Amino acid sequence: MKPTPTRTTAALCLLLAATLAASRLSERRVPEYLAQPLDSIATELAGWRAAQELSVDDKVLGQLRPTSLLSRLYRKDQDELGLFIAYYAEQRAGESMHSPKHCLPGSGWEIWKRNSVEVPFEDKTVTINRYAIRKGMQRMLVLYWYQSRSRVIANEYTGKILLVRDALLDGRTAGSIVRINIADNPHSEEAGLIFAKAVMAELQRCLKPRRAPEQT
Repeated sequence: MKPTPTRTTAALCLLLAATLAASRLSERRVPEYLAQPLDSIATELAGWRAAQELSVDDKVLGQLRPTSLLSRLYRKDQDELGLFIAYYAEQRAGESMHSPKHCLPGSGWEIWKRNSVEVPFEDKTVTINRYAIRKGMQRMLVLYWYQSRSRVIANEYTGKILLVRDALLDGRTAGSIVRINIADNPHSEEAGLIFAKAVMAELQRCLKPRRAPEQT
């Protein structure tokens, strides 16, 4: 039996109302502030020692617009490792944080190999991104992932879907992107993954949920 015009109209109105309600709910965001500042992340991690706090260009800051940011250079013997973390107390549902796969080519780096690797974290194994990049004769290894208080993920599209779900459930959409840069050599991946595991634990300590203090 074909639906009558009245039934069709009612169904369309119901669908429109549901879409509007979901849209409004997904825009309901509750900012979550760090329990500990990012610069409290240990200056000695997995045998690496912090050597320099790095500044971030104003143009890059304008593109990222993070709530909090850490950019730090670590050294171990003659090797150097860069750690970058951008934290967002709230995000708009459906959006995603700035991905290295977009900004690296814009900086002149060629991504010649990309895959994912696994890292043991807490009582599970998580997946993060691994990019091999080059610019002229210079070769680097990039590890990056997205981390919130409830998960560590590699895929930004999965992140978008989960962000909508979080916004619908409780409006809490805080999260961070973490990137590690290290010279690409035979031992860099192992060293980078050990460092990544240590960073995850340190960042999780900073991500413990805490609301902003009430104003009197």
